[in-house]
Amino acid sequence: MAVQFTFTDQNDTRSGFGAGLLELGKNNPNVVALCADLTGSLKMDAFEKAFPERFFQVGIAEANMMGIAAGLTIGGKIPFTGTFANFSTGRVYDQIRQSIAYSGKNVKICASHAGLTLGEDGATHQILEDIGLMKMLPGMVVINPCDFNQTKAATLAIAQHEGPVYLRFGRPKVPNFTPADQPFEIGKALMLKEGKDVSIFATGHLVWKALKAAEILEAEGIDAEIINIHTIKPLDEAAVLASVNKTGCAVSAEEHQRHGGLGDSIAQVFARFRPTPLEYVAVNDSFGESGTPEELMVKYGLDTVDIVKAARAAIARR
Repeated sequence: MAVQFTFTDQNDTRSGFGAGLLELGKNNPNVVALCADLTGSLKMDAFEKAFPERFFQVGIAEANMMGIAAGLTIGGKIPFTGTFANFSTGRVYDQIRQSIAYSGKNVKICASHAGLTLGEDGATHQILEDIGLMKMLPGMVVINPCDFNQTKAATLAIAQHEGPVYLRFGRPKVPNFTPADQPFEIGKALMLKEGKDVSIFATGHLVWKALKAAEILEAEGIDAEIINIHTIKPLDEAAVLASVNKTGCAVSAEEHQRHGGLGDSIAQVFARFRPTPLEYVAVNDSFGESGTPEELMVKYGLDTVDIVKAARAAIARR
């Protein structure tokens, strides 16, 4: 009997962040929030309404927001900054490096509207390099959850982590398929489907597409193993190696540039411990463009069928 994966509803991952932030506000008086004029877009409005004395609207001044956040940690606060992923990383990289990462400040950099699924806003806003930028910073944790429930759980979890975190999420509504009560453990990959023929390591919006690809592959007699890599740094190297020791080949799937993303992190593990054929499903060294999220995912090779093709290619190289 074929394995089928289902979801209960569809929601955007940014709403998972907003729900998690509100819950943190109720349970942790040290949590504060800062936003760069995008409160509604980041779903931070519920926190602002409930805790106005702990919400700081800094306006379109992202570099200043990072400096303020770093300063707030000195007084024991746990600041969550919020703006689009492009402005959370590329625009303020110097401030993050110098004021947050270098001194290990306990700032949670929360970034929405990442990747091609930003859609019609176009290439200037569709940052596809942010994971690479942030994972290169010493001590920076990088998290890219897959749905509403996991984003909410990740938001709660990072408040308990001492040190800087980059949390990446998005605008489009996507299937919500992870359990609402599933604990989120930073740096611990999640096995979604065991298999013996090919390992598919997926992150963010590509996790659901990987599960659907597994259904197609199963109809072809290919038993794919699907692993949700929600934490890109620190990477769960043990889970990666345990999987490919069974399958002997792998696919990485991400809404990010091929260079510098999840696939490159996995390739480093293979180079150090176990040389393994790896196929990338990622944007191949190009900027995006305006279009619907669905159109762009197809055009840039990030759809379910692309994961299926990559799995076949990886098996052929085994």
